[in-house]
Amino acid sequence: MNANIAVTLRLLGDRADRWRPHVKTAKLGFTMNRLIERGVTRFKCATSLELRCACEAGASDVVIAYPLHGAGARRARQIAEQHPRVIVSALVEAADQIEPWIGGGAGLFVDINPGMDRTGIEQSRVDDIVALVRSIVDRDLAFRGLHYYDGHLVSPSLEERETTAHRGYDRLLEIVKRVEESGAAVEEVITSGTPALPCALSYRPFESASFVHRLSPGTVVYNDLTSLSQLPDDYGYRPAAVVLSTVVSRPSPGRVTCDAGHKTVSADAGVPTCAVVGRPELRPGHPSEEHLPIEVPRGAETPDLGEVLYLIPRHVCPTVNNFDHAVLVTGGRVGGVERVTARGREAPL
Repeated sequence: MNANIAVTLRLLGDRADRWRPHVKTAKLGFTMNRLIERGVTRFKCATSLELRCACEAGASDVVIAYPLHGAGARRARQIAEQHPRVIVSALVEAADQIEPWIGGGAGLFVDINPGMDRTGIEQSRVDDIVALVRSIVDRDLAFRGLHYYDGHLVSPSLEERETTAHRGYDRLLEIVKRVEESGAAVEEVITSGTPALPCALSYRPFESASFVHRLSPGTVVYNDLTSLSQLPDDYGYRPAAVVLSTVVSRPSPGRVTCDAGHKTVSADAGVPTCAVVGRPELRPGHPSEEHLPIEVPRGAETPDLGEVLYLIPRHVCPTVNNFDHAVLVTGGRVGGVERVTARGREAPL
């Protein structure tokens, strides 16, 4: 984990202020503290619990990168009021989302949809984006900038990914220009989760822009099979979070079962859900809730009952969320156990 943090800072030219990692991956207050110790004090989050944990860890600035309504928005305002030294901001994509933030002191980012079609104003609707910015400013709210999450750029070809991303960034700069021409200052532009990280790093106009450009990869803190396949090998990232599992059954020749079903290693990214460290010949199959069947090819050594297997998740973010605690290992020795602080949700009442 320490090495992955160092790699990211090196890629950013040792400018910790350019990194705004999403803590949906980090989850642990321990990990957030490690980031803060390295100068990374600005974060993104999705839940009120993540917001609270980031504030309690010592964050200076947190963007709630999720559309909030009703009780969710009220709780975020309450947390912001409890931590007045932290700059808290939210995303909006329509004028009727502004109302919950009036009088609360939170800043607002306009959420732009670059083609992921998950949230935000479609990037071609420039007039609507400018009008929303003007609505924020005219209501005496703090307009912080633009949020542009291009998480849909996952082509195996980095060259293809980069071409598409740069085309989108060109449009993004045109949007910034139009917003500034309307009389509103763009303080910050946030782009790029893990798969688009190389694309943003190679886009030179960001370096001389009038705004502060920040990147928001969060998975890189731990990494997983997916992120390692999307990032150049020469970056030097390594898997930092592995699941310790035990072989609990040998139900038939050529098959073993370990205790790492989808309630342990998330299956949301598909099958195989993981890889076995040091045993690439073992093929994890389709998991049930508590069981993970693993095929053992003919001629390969079959793991013994009770044998420990270390698994690298295909998607680490929801996998971390499956656990109450993390065992910390340094130099091959257990150094402690930490609670997964931001796991799950706050109590609803």
